[in-house]
Amino acid sequence: MEVVFLFTVGELQEILAVALQEGGDFADVFTEEKVSNSVVCEDDLIERVNSGLEAGVGIRVLSGQSTAYVYTNDLNLSAVKKAAHVASKAASDKVKGTTVVDLCRQKPRTVFEILRQPEDVPIDEKVEAVIKGNRSARALDERIAQVMVSYGDVVQRIQVANSMGDLVEDERVRTRFVVHVVAQEGSLIQTGYEAIGGLTGFELVRGDEPERLAEIAARQALLMLGAKPAPSGRMPVVMAAEAGGTMVHEACGHGLEADLVQKDLSVYTGKLKERVAAEIVTIIDDGTLPNKYGSFSFDDEGTPSGRNVLIKDGILTSYMYDRLSARQDGHPLTGNGRRQSFAHRPIPRMTNTYIAPGNTDPGEIIAQTKKGLLVKKMGGGQVNPTTGDFVFDVSEAYLIENGRITIPVRGATLTGNGPEALREIELVGSDLGFAIGTCGKEGQGVPVSDAQPTILIKQLIVGGTGQ
Repeated sequence: MEVVFLFTVGELQEILAVALQEGGDFADVFTEEKVSNSVVCEDDLIERVNSGLEAGVGIRVLSGQSTAYVYTNDLNLSAVKKAAHVASKAASDKVKGTTVVDLCRQKPRTVFEILRQPEDVPIDEKVEAVIKGNRSARALDERIAQVMVSYGDVVQRIQVANSMGDLVEDERVRTRFVVHVVAQEGSLIQTGYEAIGGLTGFELVRGDEPERLAEIAARQALLMLGAKPAPSGRMPVVMAAEAGGTMVHEACGHGLEADLVQKDLSVYTGKLKERVAAEIVTIIDDGTLPNKYGSFSFDDEGTPSGRNVLIKDGILTSYMYDRLSARQDGHPLTGNGRRQSFAHRPIPRMTNTYIAPGNTDPGEIIAQTKKGLLVKKMGGGQVNPTTGDFVFDVSEAYLIENGRITIPVRGATLTGNGPEALREIELVGSDLGFAIGTCGKEGQGVPVSDAQPTILIKQLIVGGTGQ
């Protein structure tokens, strides 16, 4: 699909010139048009079919380490130039004299294939995918009490131009499919959850994919009905690849975002080139991965997406930067400047963050664990990035006894410290499993994915009600 934008090169030059006329040493213009659609089935009925259009422009002026940011949803050139003038006045007591370099359109290094544009798919077909998922979950067992299935797609077109002469135009297509299931037996209630998503089109839910996902979620809820209470105490924990990278994202990833590091709000502040994890641990943030939920061709500052090795063989090698934090450290841009929309300024954010696969067969990791807990699905949790301390709920877990997976257990929590847990990793599997999510920070949410192989952590504190 051809991407059509509102402003010509000449108009963008005008806006940038206005933004810098009173002060500042850098300015950029972020133009966005976002079309979204969603379908939700709940209580065996299609409850909501929503469509929306959001469009606007954000103008930023930098002066040293100071930022002025103004946005508007009035797309008339005169209104945008007025917003640029307000941003310029906000920087008027700062550096003056910067000129705008002639804009040059940049070509993407990374291109993503979209097979079925959501805008070309009839709404009836999207509704049918949701109905298929709902039907499949409910048909599995009479103990399935509630099912919620949701489908969503977003087509976001962006245009980024800056005073250094960069002009970027891009289209991002993201699609997701989520299933929540509640199973009930007597007074006992358990839940199941499964979600997929990516920088991809309607092909995400082709064929019997809706039924397959719904069945996974339903079987998880039913399995937990028969699970025993989880044990408590310090013990080895095997985290399966199916658990996704919740731990690496929450307990490690946020602490490697440069703005938190610079504000001394990260446990990783001042630890570059130091050992922060076991020697077998390498952690990567990669916005170029094919069609993953956190991927893109350019970040929201117009920087090409990149593959950034954050921790290599246990040594902290880099943080994730946006333009402002990179200025402060004199560091090259890493492609991590992201924002929720035109109404938000960019800040350092993760993309697709994962622990790199190792060489150990996942089955061998189980076999080498005499006694412990196998975590197959993570729930919510809380993390303090300043200290690295975390508490996570576990949605699906099993006991490991004498190197074998035995009974399912429910109600487990994991408590520990991010850097300590990374140092306690003893085995890293050869597999890799991804999960998707919307990452929140400073009131902004952006799509991300995270992943890990099967790993063995020497010990974590497991909270449970069993013995």
